[in-house]
Amino acid sequence: MFTHGCDASILLNETTSIVSEKTVLPNLGSVRGYGVIEDAKAEIEKICPGVVSCADILAVAARDASAAVGGPSWTVKLGRRDSTTTSKTVAETDLPNPFDPLDTLISGFANKGLNTRDMVALSGPHSIGQAQCFLFRDRIYDNGTNIDTGFASTRRRACPQEGENGNLAPLDLVTPNQLDNNYFKNLIDEKGLLQSDQLLFNGGSTDNIVTEYSNSPRAFSSDFTAAMIKMGDITPLTGKNGIIRSVCASVN
Repeated sequence: MFTHGCDASILLNETTSIVSEKTVLPNLGSVRGYGVIEDAKAEIEKICPGVVSCADILAVAARDASAAVGGPSWTVKLGRRDSTTTSKTVAETDLPNPFDPLDTLISGFANKGLNTRDMVALSGPHSIGQAQCFLFRDRIYDNGTNIDTGFASTRRRACPQEGENGNLAPLDLVTPNQLDNNYFKNLIDEKGLLQSDQLLFNGGSTDNIVTEYSNSPRAFSSDFTAAMIKMGDITPLTGKNGIIRSVCASVN
């Protein structure tokens, strides 16, 4: 959604004419479940071929995934169409990077029409999932002042200073399989796994939002829902623009 908008460009595989977004650093080894979307598309094509876009399937799947792990649900706007191309170069510049400073993250979201509150709320899904060792190695070994020493020690056990780059660690040690506001409580305790997570509570302009969400699951849930709807509205292809892909990983 973040590169060209909500157009399913991330699902396209590499070809002689397409350089896939799947190999961009923030996506490589982190974005998964492509087969789930492809399976859903195949089943839908059996019932109503050429009608439902991969972009809409992605949007609905995001909503359903949130609800499945205890997060909120919302009404998904439908009618998107799929892109016929992608751009690794745009993905490399537009996707949030786990090593970016706070002002860069804020401006990157603002360029997509998402404000600072949206950005913090959309970081909340780091309450679930895992990150690869190379993405947080510097944070747990640099002896910084914004990381709990016990937390850093625990994370070092599965992430040595060299090698094992793909080793995984849960983004949230407490409720790693539940979308809740515990992510924000972790930040206040200086237990954010990624540097870009901890920056949200590090004496900057987003501290007050993190504090609010840590104290109010309802506020987080409401703002996350609103931000997801806004993100789904980022320059969608509609009408005669784009296509309806018959297979999500390739252009018809």
